[in-house]
Amino acid sequence: MSWNDFYRRRDLMDAVLRQAAEEPGTLPFDRVPGVPETFGSEEALLLALHYKWSQLLGGRMRAELAEPEGDTGTDQVDAVTRAWQATVTEHEVLRTLIDEHIDSSPALMRRHEAELRMLAIAAGLAEPHEEAGELTQIGSAFLALLRHGPQVRPSRRRSTMGSLLRMLAPSA
Repeated sequence: MSWNDFYRRRDLMDAVLRQAAEEPGTLPFDRVPGVPETFGSEEALLLALHYKWSQLLGGRMRAELAEPEGDTGTDQVDAVTRAWQATVTEHEVLRTLIDEHIDSSPALMRRHEAELRMLAIAAGLAEPHEEAGELTQIGSAFLALLRHGPQVRPSRRRSTMGSLLRMLAPSA
C-alpha cells in the first residue's frame, strides 16, 4: 500500500464516521463515494475501522500503563479502565459502529474476542498462557464493567522530569 492509498483509506474512514454520526445505527458503506471501490466489502471496511480503534485504544493504554504506580496510586485495572473510557468518549461513533456490527461479521467477532483477551491481560486479570476461551470470558466480564460500572477519575499526569525534580528538591 502506498502512502497515497493509506491517506485515501484514512480519509474515507473519517468520512464514513462523519456520515455514521449523522445516521446512527447504519454503516454508510454505499453512501460515501469511493468506499465500495477502496474497501471492496462492508466487512473489509469494518475490519479497517476496528484496526483504527485498536490503534487508538492501544496507544492510550500504553500511555496509562507507563505511568509509574507510585505517582498516581493506581493499578493496572484503573489504568486500562481510564484508557478504555477515554478512548470511547473521544471516538464514540467509531466504537458504536463496531459494536453494532460485531454479530454480523465473523472476522470482526474474532477481532473483538482478541480485544477482550488483550483487555483481560493488560488489566492484570489473567495471564497470557491461560486458555483463550477463559481469557475471552474474563475480558467480556471486564468490558461489561467498563461499559456499565462507575467512571474512573482521570489521573493527573505528571511529567517524568517534574517527578524527578520533586524527588531531588521537595520544594520544587
